[in-house]
Amino acid sequence: MFASKRLGKELAKIQSSLPPGIALVSAPDLSEWHMDIKVLDPNPIYLNLTFRLRFRFTNNYPIEAPEVVFVTTTDPPRPIPMHPHIYSNGIICLDLLGSAGWSPVQNVESICMSIQSMLTGNTKNERPVGDEDVVRSRQGPKNMRFSYDDLTV
Repeated sequence: MFASKRLGKELAKIQSSLPPGIALVSAPDLSEWHMDIKVLDPNPIYLNLTFRLRFRFTNNYPIEAPEVVFVTTTDPPRPIPMHPHIYSNGIICLDLLGSAGWSPVQNVESICMSIQSMLTGNTKNERPVGDEDVVRSRQGPKNMRFSYDDLTV
């Protein structure tokens, strides 16, 4: 019940205003939302690209972080961004999405802004080490154990 109340408030705020480069695509219910994000700075890696995020919420939100991944679409085209902390299956290695880095004060907008910032500052057009193994394992982001020690990206 708390999750639906909180998500209802967040959705109302998102529908009225969002930071530049972030857009609500769909929120058909309170369990899954889709957001588009763009890098607004002239980062050549992401120039003229828009990316789609899928948020999945449990009944424990906001106590528990949502599952957030990049997804591909063809119409309109939305690729998975190249980044040393983003696997080719869309899984994002970002501490605030894990239990150790998550705080209930975070919300959909702040997560989008953090990911947008992560992309803006990236200078490496590459995937994480072990990308093929992660994709092959078919693990979901909640089942992965990340090491958050790469501060160079």
